[in-house]
Formats: sequence, C-alpha cells, structure tokens
Amino acid sequence: MQKFIGLIVVLASVIGGYMMSGGKLSSFWQPGELVIILGAGAGALIIANPKHVLKAMLGQIKAAVRKDEQNDEFQHQLLMLMYELLELVQDGGLKALDEHIDVPDSSALFTRYPLILKDKGFITFISDNFRLMAMGKINEHELESILEAEIEAVEEELLVPSRSLQRTAEAMPGYGICAAVLGIIITMQSIDGSIALIGLKVAAALVGTFLGVFFCYCLMDPLANAMEQCMKKRMTVFECIRTVLVNHAAGKPTLLAVDAGRKMLPVENKPTFATLDGWVNQMTERTP
Repeated sequence: MQKFIGLIVVLASVIGGYMMSGGKLSSFWQPGELVIILGAGAGALIIANPKHVLKAMLGQIKAAVRKDEQNDEFQHQLLMLMYELLELVQDGGLKALDEHIDVPDSSALFTRYPLILKDKGFITFISDNFRLMAMGKINEHELESILEAEIEAVEEELLVPSRSLQRTAEAMPGYGICAAVLGIIITMQSIDGSIALIGLKVAAALVGTFLGVFFCYCLMDPLANAMEQCMKKRMTVFECIRTVLVNHAAGKPTLLAVDAGRKMLPVENKPTFATLDGWVNQMTERTP
C-alpha cells in the first residue's frame, strides 16, 4: 500500500503542478514517444539479461509492491522451526532429521510452519546445511566459513535483477533524448508549415525527454531501490539460519543458539528474548 501511495503522490505532484501552470494533460499523450522509450528500455533489458534474471526481476517487482510477508508471524514460525529442529538433534542426533529434511513437504514438522515451507530457498538452505553437518564432524569455524560463502553467493544472485533494472533506469533519459531527436527530425521535415504546427511538433518531441527523465527518477530507480531493500531483508533470514547453525555447532544450548539467530532479524519486527522464551514455553506445554 505504501508503494501505491508514493506513486499517487508522484503523479499528483508532477501532473498537478503541470496543470496548475497552465499545461494541458492531453499534451502527454504521445504514443510514438512512449513506444520508442519503453520499447528501447524493454529491449535493452532482454539483451542484457538471461531469461532466469528477467523472471527473477518480475518476481522481485511483485515482492516489492505487495504486502511484506516477513511479518511477526513469519519470524515466529522461523524461530520455532529452528528450535524444533535443534531439539530433535539434541534428542536423537542429526540422523533424527533425515525423515524431515529429505522430503520437507511431507514432514509433519515442516508442515507446522507453512510460511517457511512455501519458500523453497529457505527450506533448501536449512535442509542442505543440516545434511552437511550430518555428513561428518565439522567445527563451528569451518561451518561459519562455508555458510558465509554460500550466503554471499546467494546475495549476489538476488541483487542482480535490481541492479540490472537500475542500470536500465539510468539509461531512460538517453532513450528520451533519442525520442526527442527523432521528433525534431520530424519537425524539420515540416519546417515550411505554420508556426503553430511547428510549435506542436517541438512540444511533442520534448515530451520524450520529459518521459525519459520521469520514468528514470520517479518510477524505475525507486522501484529498483525497493527491490534491493526487499532482497536485503530476505538475506537477514539466511543470516538468522546461519547464526543458529553455527552456534549449535559451537555447542550452545538450543535456546541460546536460536536467540543468537533472532538478533539477526530486522529491527522493525524482531521479537524480544522474552517473547522468544514465551513461544518456547508455550510449545513445551503443548508437547506431551
């Protein structure tokens, strides 16, 4: 909702200020200019990026504009899932997790946490690294090094779509200039016409310059920034999981290992230690 409010403010300010100065809204309707600018931008994205990046870009745009899914309940489910997994390890060793991490979708444990289960990226990260720990003795320093390298690679991949969109946004004023130059060429072909006709054609050409700048600084660049922030917030979940696993490998008690991961979560909806302790107590009371 906040993104749409921001878009309304931008449009109201730009269009409203233009009309208050005596401009006519119909002047913005220049289909040829739009085709040149948007078509060139879309074509540049297709040339510059493989198919999977374009698909990821679309998904990240949707994630940036819809309601944040990493809410309080998401944090609750994440921390309780990690707590239950570590408790299973405490009781039966890493082999006790085999039935859960091999096929998470059919695991009674994972299905209790649907917000986490539906995100394949998090589930794969959790499952793969518990398997890694089960394959042989690995100390906390080795595990931390491995997980940091993996998280760095994941972050680099997740930020590619937003960076690519931002580079395209930076090129939009150039596409607007291309459209304006082509409009001036058309104007020059009508140089023997009336002053009024030439004025209309020049105004239409200048709309291209305006649209290029507008798409860049009012739409695409802010959207790319929102995508980047969304992905960086997503990375805090990976950092939380990494911290929990490293502290577990270091021999910390389950609650302290999970609390260390809790500290990696975003400040705006990070639960307190007392809240986490309350969740653990509630779960313990429900367990026969």
